[in-house]
Amino acid sequence: MILRARRAILPRPIPSEAAPPDMSAAPLSVAIVGAGPAGFYAADAFLRRGTNCRIDVIDRLPTPFGLVRAGVAPDHQSTKNVTRAFDRTLQRPEVRFVGNVALGETVSGAELAELYDAVVLTFGAQTPRTLGIPGEDREGVCDATGFVNWYNAVPGAPDLSRRVAVEAAVVVGNGNVALDIARLLAKTPDELADGDIDPAAAAAIGAAPLRDVYVVGRRGPLEASFTAPELSEFGRLAEAAPVVSPADLPEDAAAESAGKRRNLRILRDYAAARAAAEARPARVRFLFRASPAEVLGEGGGGRMTGARLERNRVAGGRAVGTGETFAIAAGLLVSAIGYRATDGIAGIPVDRRGTVANADGRVRPGLYVAGWARRGPTGVIGTNRNDARGVVDRVLADGIAPGKPGRDGLDALLRARGARPVDYAGWRRIDAAETAAARGLSGARPRVKMTRVADMLAAAEA
Repeated sequence: MILRARRAILPRPIPSEAAPPDMSAAPLSVAIVGAGPAGFYAADAFLRRGTNCRIDVIDRLPTPFGLVRAGVAPDHQSTKNVTRAFDRTLQRPEVRFVGNVALGETVSGAELAELYDAVVLTFGAQTPRTLGIPGEDREGVCDATGFVNWYNAVPGAPDLSRRVAVEAAVVVGNGNVALDIARLLAKTPDELADGDIDPAAAAAIGAAPLRDVYVVGRRGPLEASFTAPELSEFGRLAEAAPVVSPADLPEDAAAESAGKRRNLRILRDYAAARAAAEARPARVRFLFRASPAEVLGEGGGGRMTGARLERNRVAGGRAVGTGETFAIAAGLLVSAIGYRATDGIAGIPVDRRGTVANADGRVRPGLYVAGWARRGPTGVIGTNRNDARGVVDRVLADGIAPGKPGRDGLDALLRARGARPVDYAGWRRIDAAETAAARGLSGARPRVKMTRVADMLAAAEA
């Protein structure tokens, strides 16, 4: 998300006092797989270390910026300003963008290892975790990846327009991704007009008869991983209002972190205004200490009609089921309970946590990993900065000798396969076409994103 960032750390310009690289030696050829925050911070770190290198930032999509473009909520445009710094990195002569090249499809990990002196995996964590409950295959159930991709106009995303045409929805999860989904579902057409949400998704949400959105967390409010800025936005919605039960809130949080105490203050304000919130046209209901136990519906695999939940108690920071259940009527359930880095790419080892198996960023000599693919979906955009720097230091400490073909070898391979890579100039043409498509539309819409790779390639190659 994605995703969980409102304060992005912008890379400062490369210091002029950095020791100049030894240009008499052959450059180190580096492939960074994933053009999201971790990838750009890694490229920035190589440049800051004064490394004589040629860096290819490779991405499966024709567009750069990863989850800043495809995961950050479309109504959080200020967060996306970090792409300006990433764009400056792409303009460096040592750096090249190679879009529309997918690891494991267009090119294998083994091939990249043969072509580049160092390969850094920064492809994030996009494989959703499942609930593992009966009825999860019913129509009306989807995961956060598909839902976020839909409203962010990611190519290949499912069309969920009909799924949101319901009166009540359940969002399972207590992170910022869950809050993003619930907030967007609760917004009016006018509220959705700002930002870069896909117009078709905005129209479907705006026309939906949604009256209640339930945000379900397995544990209590002090264990929730959402942050105060995201939580506070529910108090500023035009028609919807947050509903919190005072019984769900602890009396004392003095021993908790400042962020947890701030969350609790916001939730207490919502609880105090509960009577007024119930009278609003739409409501976002926060349910704590509850786990989905079954998706209800008629017939096997038919459309969902509701969800059965089990009440929990929290013991030692863990949710423990009590055996007491209750049901809520709903026609949509979105699971936002976390991600795995990958379900498996040939030659890329994955550990039991769903991240790329590594030791302090090193998978094996010559192959490294940074960002969510290394540590899981935690932290904010800026968290990837120090993470990437540490991994780059590990690369340089390994003393890898340059000498592999690098980008020249990749270009030859892509030509032989008839691939259509998109470079920086091609991305700028896509960017220009998307921003032009937003002119004259209502609201402060910065762009209308293309939803098909074919359209992106046509614009890039125009």
